[in-house]
Amino acid sequence: MEKIEHINYIKAPITQVYEALTTQKGLGSIWTTDLTVENEVGAISDFGFGEDDRVLMQIVELCENKRIEWLCTHSDPEWIGTGVSFELFERENGVTAIVLKHFNWRELTEFYQWCNYNWAMFLLSLKDYCEKGKGLAYQEREF
Repeated sequence: MEKIEHINYIKAPITQVYEALTTQKGLGSIWTTDLTVENEVGAISDFGFGEDDRVLMQIVELCENKRIEWLCTHSDPEWIGTGVSFELFERENGVTAIVLKHFNWRELTEFYQWCNYNWAMFLLSLKDYCEKGKGLAYQEREF
C-alpha cells in the first residue's frame, strides 16, 4: 500500500486551523467552492471538482484541535477506500504543525503522483487562508 504524507507549519492558532478543516467556510476557501460539509462522525461531506468530478468523504474521526480522518466512499476508483487524515500539533510562538496523510493507495500510479502534488497545494492554500485570510480553492487555480 502506498501513502502520501506532507507536513507544513502554519503561523496560526491550532483552533483556527482545525476550524478551517472542518467547516464549509474553511474548506470552501482552501479546497473547492462546490461543497456540502457535515461536521460529525459518520456524516458524508461532498466535494465537487468540475462537471462530473465528485468526491464523497465519510468522517471517521473528529478529535477537536488534534485529528480529523475521512474515508473516501465515492470518487476516482483509485481514491475509493483510501483515507485522508490531518494531525495537528501546537508548536511555540503560535505555530501549528499539520501532518496530512492520504493512505491505503493500492499502487503508485501517475494519478497518485498528481494527487501528491495537489495535496501539497492544499496545504499551501490552508496556510495562506489561516495566515493571510485567503486560500486558493480549486475553482481559482490555473492548471
